[in-house]
Amino acid sequence: MTSDPQTDKAQIAQQFIEMIPHGRALSMTVEEIGDGIAVISMPYDPKLVGDIQTGVIHGGAVSALMDTCGGAAVMCHPSAPGGTATIDLRIDYMRAAKPGDRITARAECHHITRNVAFVRAVAMDGDPEHPVAMATGAFTVEQAR
Repeated sequence: MTSDPQTDKAQIAQQFIEMIPHGRALSMTVEEIGDGIAVISMPYDPKLVGDIQTGVIHGGAVSALMDTCGGAAVMCHPSAPGGTATIDLRIDYMRAAKPGDRITARAECHHITRNVAFVRAVAMDGDPEHPVAMATGAFTVEQAR
C-alpha cells in the first residue's frame, strides 16, 4: 500500500496545529496543504466574539488563523525548511466576518531565500468575493537538520 504525499502532509500539518495551544483553542482545521500553499479554517465560536452587540469574531482570532496558515505555507514549500517563525505580518482588515460563518485562510509562500520566506494570505467567510482580511508576511527559514 502506497501513501499519498498530499494526505501525509495534511496529516502532519494538522498534528502540528493541534500541538499549538491557540490552534487547538481556535479549532483550526487543515483543508489543503502542499507546495507552498496552505488553506486552514476555523469555525465560528461565540467564545471568540469581539463585539457582543454584533457577534463579530475578534480580529485577534483572524490574525492567529492567518499567521498559522502563513507558517504552514512556508513549512510545506518545496524547499522544505526545517522550521519557521514569523518575522513580520501585516494584516489589512477589509470588513467584519459574518457572524456564524466559518473563516478560511489561504496562504501562499510566493518567494523563499536561504533565510526568509515571503507569504501572501487572504481570510474569507461565506463570501469569498469580498475578503475579510489580506496579509503579507515574512517568516524565518530554518534549514532542516
